Amino acid sequence: MTRLSFLLVFTCISLFTSAQKYYLFIGTYTNTGSKGIYVYNFDATNGNVQWISNTDSANNPSYLTVSKNGNYVYAVNETSGANPGRVSAYSFNKKNGKLHFLNTQFSGGEAPCYVATSMDGKWLTVANYSSGSATAFRINKNGSLQPYAQLIQDTGGSINKARQESAHVHETVFSPDNGYLLTPDLGTDKIMIYKFNPSAKKPLIPFNPAYISVTPGYGPRHITFHPNKKFAYLIGELSGKVNVYKYNNGNFLEIQSISAHPESFKGTIGSAEVYVSPDGKFLYASNRGDENTITIFLINTVTGKLKLRGYQPTLGKAPRHFMIDPSGNYLLVANQDSDNIVIFKRDKSTGLLTATGKQIRIPKPVCLQLLPVN
Repeated sequence: MTRLSFLLVFTCISLFTSAQKYYLFIGTYTNTGSKGIYVYNFDATNGNVQWISNTDSANNPSYLTVSKNGNYVYAVNETSGANPGRVSAYSFNKKNGKLHFLNTQFSGGEAPCYVATSMDGKWLTVANYSSGSATAFRINKNGSLQPYAQLIQDTGGSINKARQESAHVHETVFSPDNGYLLTPDLGTDKIMIYKFNPSAKKPLIPFNPAYISVTPGYGPRHITFHPNKKFAYLIGELSGKVNVYKYNNGNFLEIQSISAHPESFKGTIGSAEVYVSPDGKFLYASNRGDENTITIFLINTVTGKLKLRGYQPTLGKAPRHFMIDPSGNYLLVANQDSDNIVIFKRDKSTGLLTATGKQIRIPKPVCLQLLPVN
């Protein structure tokens, strides 16, 4: 091998290795000793993690998101009652991996549980679970937040009187084209649809149709889109089912509903998260309750429909949130009630998971987000 060839190969290897290194952000509940938001290094070539920093004063930053440019992190403060819900903004130093608090604003409701930013980085939306509302905030040029510009209140309930006595907005998700916002409401058994206009003072306008209805008692929790943008997948917290939809320009057509639990399962259901692998071939769903598993589905990339492939115990309790690194090598799951984040190796051909033996021990982990180091 010539010196030039060697240098080219070495450079390619170095670029490939650096491209698979990430900052891992972890949101937590802080009532049992957590410091708030944690930042780790995560290496997607071998699954290794290393602590970098953490906040010291965040109050229940249970769910967080990273701005598209990676310069800012936004976290809900999941509180209520005498301490109303808030959302906080942080700048992120990509060189030393540290967060710097910018400001906080009232979320407009109780127990905010989800936060998202629009693709243009100009707006942030929050789901207030207990009060059943969604709010939109304009983002300043320095990453800080203005007071909310719009609050939309859901009303109604459904058949499960213990869990669906009123509206409970669980998520605010932008469509892949950034033209719509979806808000699954566990309490009303609806997914509200809004046209998103980033140039308006109040950016959310009810779409026609204004919502998707699901089977009573379903309990819509989280929705995600396939990488090809043609399909969407909704998980029901109360039903333990995944609904599959064809998607086109704000319109949804249900084509399948499949259980994330074995037919013989008789225990408590508490489904939480749904996630499509980066290659679009597999869908994963987390099950809390009495199961504590990840369900693995094969996706028919032509029809969007799902076929069960298997179940993976999460080696912990209450798998609240999980994610797959962009390379598709690893799946990380946050087990809220056992205080551990477990790292699984993915078989990209079968979708199945294998425990690596690597874990992060943190009190009450809830949300995981990744950002490329370079």
